[in-house]
Amino acid sequence: MQNGQVENAPVVIVGAGQAGFSVAAKLRDLGHTARITLVGAEPHPPYQRPPLSKGYLLGELTEERLYLRPPAFYEQKAIELRLGTEVETIDRDGREVTLSDGSTLPYAHLVLATGSRPRLLPPDQGGNLEGVYYLRSIADIRKLADEFVAGRRVVIIGGGYIGLEAAAVSAKLGLSVTLVESAPRILQRVASAHTASFFRELHRGHGVEILEGAGLAQLTGRNGRVTHAVLTDGRSLPADFVIVGIGIKPNVELAEIAGLDVENGIKVDSRCRTVDRAILAAGDCASFPWKGRHIRLESVGNAVDQGEAAARTIMGQPQEYHAEPWFWSDQFDCKLQIAGLSGDYDCAVTRLVSDTALSVWYYKQEKLLAVDAINQPAAYMVAKRLIAQGKSPDKAKVGDAGFELKSLLA
Repeated sequence: MQNGQVENAPVVIVGAGQAGFSVAAKLRDLGHTARITLVGAEPHPPYQRPPLSKGYLLGELTEERLYLRPPAFYEQKAIELRLGTEVETIDRDGREVTLSDGSTLPYAHLVLATGSRPRLLPPDQGGNLEGVYYLRSIADIRKLADEFVAGRRVVIIGGGYIGLEAAAVSAKLGLSVTLVESAPRILQRVASAHTASFFRELHRGHGVEILEGAGLAQLTGRNGRVTHAVLTDGRSLPADFVIVGIGIKPNVELAEIAGLDVENGIKVDSRCRTVDRAILAAGDCASFPWKGRHIRLESVGNAVDQGEAAARTIMGQPQEYHAEPWFWSDQFDCKLQIAGLSGDYDCAVTRLVSDTALSVWYYKQEKLLAVDAINQPAAYMVAKRLIAQGKSPDKAKVGDAGFELKSLLA
């Protein structure tokens, strides 16, 4: 397809989250003039998800402040929103999709930005009881809001970032909080023991009870509503309500039904294309090549950058997508900023500036992989640039709180 044809060919984007929004907005910025349709299952225009478990849950943000753009933006950019609607089937030969309302949409390019969903507790573990909640959507928070009454007891299942953020909000609002983590420690999959230790003590200092190495056996209830969380060691924790944060699953079912390759997400190449070159994928749902393997990233930064990369591919201006992973988490008065992926590190160097400010630098042999910066924005910015440039500073230097990190960028 020639460039002129590309600019005038209809694009359908499935998923009205951060990635889907980024595709649509970038297409218009790059000069796409034809129909762009953004299909979203929720009734809301694209909005930010990270504040759901922080400011929105606390009541500090209104729903409108979550929106990535006001509704007028989509009219101005001629981006058609089909909200409260789902794509049910993809006809790859006919290049059209069928929606849940029975209508169809033709496409020259289709972008799957279907995102992800929470892992659910199964019904036989009490997951179907009233008073069991997840933190993934505006609707989830609305259901949960009335539960936050000072003095009530909440049990949080899962000691990852979502669980810890929910615990921090709950404690701030005066609830009695118990967090249960089945792994030997919190943040087991995503951070070092040093970072986990800091946040464990932070939470305990705010009255949160943390139970590590404690599996959930069963949620039990009365009259259909949860009343207790029973652990595998036999302990029974009273609960007025329960928040579950045990991970997410990419939404790949639509891609599977359409016969696309799925490998821990919808498999794409470095230009965001699936095996069907008319279909692309971006965001939480996409599994893409990174340093010799395929990975999937669950972050705002990846959703934005990969969405824009997909738009460039559609416009015939492809650039290989080279992800630079970064994440953040706000808990109490602490901000954790993460650059890189620490997965297979063999050495962690702690740079302690004060009791409330430190960074943890992850190495594999002599190569810097990632950095966790706690209340240390300068360390985060330096680390992010070093990792992007492929530079690995001397471990002794980064571990010396008196050493000027900015000099590493010279």
